[in-house]
Order: sequence, then structure tokens, then C-alpha cells
Amino acid sequence: MTIDERRIAEELRHLADDATPVDPLALAARTLARRRRRARSVTGVAVLAVAATAVAVLVVPSSNGLGPDSAARVATLPDNTPEQSRLVRECMPQGGPAHSMDGDLRIAGQGSVDDFRVLVDYRDEGGSTALVGSEAGFVLCTPTAQKDMADRPVLTYWGFKAPGDLDGFSGDLQVDAYTAVRHPYTVGERQTQKEDIYQVVAGRVSDAVERVEIDWADGRRTPARIASGFFIVRIAAKVRREPDKTSGEVLLVSVPSATVTAYGADGRVLEEEENVVFGPVNRGD
Repeated sequence: MTIDERRIAEELRHLADDATPVDPLALAARTLARRRRRARSVTGVAVLAVAATAVAVLVVPSSNGLGPDSAARVATLPDNTPEQSRLVRECMPQGGPAHSMDGDLRIAGQGSVDDFRVLVDYRDEGGSTALVGSEAGFVLCTPTAQKDMADRPVLTYWGFKAPGDLDGFSGDLQVDAYTAVRHPYTVGERQTQKEDIYQVVAGRVSDAVERVEIDWADGRRTPARIASGFFIVRIAAKVRREPDKTSGEVLLVSVPSATVTAYGADGRVLEEEENVVFGPVNRGD
């Protein structure tokens, strides 16, 4: 049998031209290790399994029979107070989001400090962490007196894909971040260097959500703070210190999976995401 290599090459090129490009970031967003569950007391559900990761999606049928109900979404970003504007500027000293590998390198295409608002913050005895966002995406800001040692303000696009989709989530709950932040500080007359590490979960909710709670795999349960359709929570991470030949000491942070649950005004579960796994910021960069 004669093989026409030129014709085969031409056909392969045609197939490549006609193929739809795969966006790996969008694919990763769709295959996050999580299980989403809508209200439990309903009949008629749709179950979707993606790749090797089990993802269950339960949709509440609309009362009018025209499809799933769609709760009101975040329409506009809130205005900053003077104090919040100052926090945003201090969080992004270069004038906007920074490169993940170089805090002095601003990524101009991701906006300026004027585009960002303090959406919601979580305060505890150790300080605070704020979800600071624009129409495109968000950064996490943890104020510290040691500004040269603060975490880089790295942007994550809403929906994990540029140019960002602030309103583009279905259901009542969208977990946009489960990551860790640092709070460096000094103590004592000798200014001994210290650093606290916090696990942070943040995201968006519909207008129907009155309460969000996070169940950590280690048994802890924490209510989130909600404002203007956004939520955030942080807890002190469990850290283990071990000797290291290069740096002298290395910090090992335990980051177990979490379950995030959104409740309505009557206390009913509106949506729940199970097995939310720890991940980096700047997905979609």
C-alpha cells in the first residue's frame, strides 16, 4: 500500500486549523477538586463528572419551569472610604498588581490602584486580610508595618481567566481563593523577626446568601465575613518548623481541604462546595 505522506500532512494541518484551542486555565478551573451541592430538599438533579476528579452539581429547578433560578449578582463595586483607599495604595506600592516573581514589577495591563476596592475584610487578634478587587480580578492584602516584607499583590482574574468575569458564576456560591497569606512583624527590644501564616478562603455569593461557614478538615469551623456580595475568612495555619541545611529552618504549613457552605435567611443550605483544595493565587495570569 502506498502512503501519501504529503496528503496526510495536509489533512493534519486542516484538522489543527479547525480545532478549538484549549485554555488550560479554564480547564483547571472546571476540574478543581471540589463538589458543589445545591439545596438538599429538591428533586431532579444533574450530575457531572469531569476527568478523574468527581464533581457533583445539583441544580434547583425554577418554579416557573423555565430552567434554574438565577439569583441577583454583584452589579457594581462598592466605593472606598479614605482609609480603604490608603490600604489599597499601601498594598500595591507600585501602583497596581505586581508580577508573582518580582514585587517591584507592576503589570500595567491588570489595572491601577484607582480600579480597586476593598470588597470585604476579616479581622482577628493577629490583624486583618482584605479581599481587594476590580472588575477584572482581585488581590489579597494583609497590612503589616514591615511593608518591604509584605506579600506581593498578585492578581487573580475573576473566573481564573482574562479579562475576568465578575458576575460570571452560576448558583449562590463561588469560591475564588483558598490560599495562604503571611503577616511579618517584629517583637521585643531586639526587634526579633516573626511571621504568622493564615489560611484564607474568599469568594462571591448571591444576594440570597445570609451566612457562609467554612469547615476545615482538621475539625475547625469558622464563619466568614460577608459584604456587598463578597466573603472572606482566615484562620491561623498550623505550622511545623524543621531544620534546613540551606536556610537553617523551613516552615511546613498544613493546608487541609475545606468545605464551604452558604446559607439563606431561613438557615437552609443554598449551596455547598466540598473538598475545596489549597491553591495558588494568580490563576489566569
